[in-house]
Amino acid sequence: MDMDDLKNDGEDTTARIRTPERQARMAEVLRQRQDDLTLVLANIHDPHNVSAIYRSCDAFGISRVHLFYSREAFPALGRKSSASARKWVESERHTDAASLAAALRGRGMKIIATTFSPGAKPLAGWNFLEPAAIILGNEHSGVDDELLAIADGELYIPMRGMIQSLNVSVAAAVILAEAARQRDLAGFYARPAHEMPDFDRRLAKWLEK
Repeated sequence: MDMDDLKNDGEDTTARIRTPERQARMAEVLRQRQDDLTLVLANIHDPHNVSAIYRSCDAFGISRVHLFYSREAFPALGRKSSASARKWVESERHTDAASLAAALRGRGMKIIATTFSPGAKPLAGWNFLEPAAIILGNEHSGVDDELLAIADGELYIPMRGMIQSLNVSVAAAVILAEAARQRDLAGFYARPAHEMPDFDRRLAKWLEK
């Protein structure tokens, strides 16, 4: 995370006062974070798309996103529109497919690429109760071949209209909404806080933001 984002999160500085209400709110949000569900942003270049994806990740309880930028520069994000969400969602950068795969599989995650290939399975057919990392590809060229090579499967969002694709940030929100629906029904968001590793340490860190 960039230091400028931490310094300019668009929030009123009075909101950072450690009131019991603020601490309780942070604890409640942190308790619902889904550490075993993540997105991979692969060479997504539009800053508005990236900002919107971060906001969706925060909204659906995603702890961290993985950034794969091998041929595109990570976009400069507007502080007012993105910093507040980026402050609560961690970022982990990768420049090669091998290190990305190692990081995700080291956390027991299945790697799923979003594609339109004949072998892709519809969104609702995936079990998001299992640890998963979903790769979102570049707006124009999709998921890179080197990332398709490390994927355990492919996912598509069924389309009923004339247009056969969604904006990447909208696709991210749709995918996360389905994953959240499954997890909510299974009680994942209602787990006790003590089940989260390092909960107290992470809460203390949030209180410093």
